[in-house]
Amino acid sequence: MHIGLTYDLRRDYLAEGFSPEATAEFDADETIDALAATIAACGHTVTRIGHGRALAHCLVAGARWDMVFNVAEGMYGRAREAQVPALLELYNIPYVGSDPLVCAATLDKAVAKTLVRAAGVHTPACAVVRSAADIPRVQLPFPLFVKPVAEGTGKGIGQASRVTDAAQLRHMCMELLGQFQQPVLVEEFLPGREFTVGIVGTGAQARVIGLMEIVFFNAAAGTIYSYDVKETWEQHVRYEVPPPGALRADVEATALGAFRALECRDMARVDVRLDGRDMARVDVRLDGHGQAHFIEVNPLPGLHPGHSDLPILAGMAGMTYPALLGAILNSAIARLP
Repeated sequence: MHIGLTYDLRRDYLAEGFSPEATAEFDADETIDALAATIAACGHTVTRIGHGRALAHCLVAGARWDMVFNVAEGMYGRAREAQVPALLELYNIPYVGSDPLVCAATLDKAVAKTLVRAAGVHTPACAVVRSAADIPRVQLPFPLFVKPVAEGTGKGIGQASRVTDAAQLRHMCMELLGQFQQPVLVEEFLPGREFTVGIVGTGAQARVIGLMEIVFFNAAAGTIYSYDVKETWEQHVRYEVPPPGALRADVEATALGAFRALECRDMARVDVRLDGRDMARVDVRLDGHGQAHFIEVNPLPGLHPGHSDLPILAGMAGMTYPALLGAILNSAIARLP
């Protein structure tokens, strides 16, 4: 097949003057090189297209592909991840990944939580703050967790995101409203263990390919999986695979339930955290592990072979990088007429 590759290259936006945090979700050259080489090794012809504007230019000029492998995140608006899929649907070109509706709904964390809750999947109670007037209306028990409603890669998240009183809540909400110019999500803080789960496939064929727990080296210094921690994760955390059992089954079922409720396609990484049930037990790593809750999902997960969570957890499960991309491609190809 002739496969186009759409992506946002981080160095291009840095050269335009955007900050490192603003470009945190975008790809390094190494990622695009690995994607192109691996897809070509599967026997396909690969054309590097670039970002959404480059795609629009190519489409208007008459360029076409049998399929597009899309990892473009977009820069502006809460529907930015939907822009490339929408363009491809406009020209009736098949592509890898979730459709525009899913990309928009999952980027808005409040919308995603509403949909998974309606499907019966556990997720922390939340409120959305759109202005200073909304802050006193938040009727949730402390501690709370505060973050931008439509960002990824830990942007806007740090140790101060966990707030314990009304003054801290107001300070964080006002800071994020000013910095990101978008609503703020306020949700119940879950004190339990944190996992990220990799899923490949679509609908009934979707399956968990692996999961890992994020374990901090120094819990006393904080346990928030922030943007700074993700950028230099080797210095702050280690990844562990939980053994088979009730805990793992609960985490996997929660992630897969959210993936299917949101109608994600081909690939995603789902973040899951445990609540505080039975946290008073001497060893919470045993059967008193708490209930798994959906936190958020990334339908455009990072695919750097040695740095991104999805390839890392796939590798920990014995799945090579070529096998991972092959499974993602096969899921999309199965939808072709």
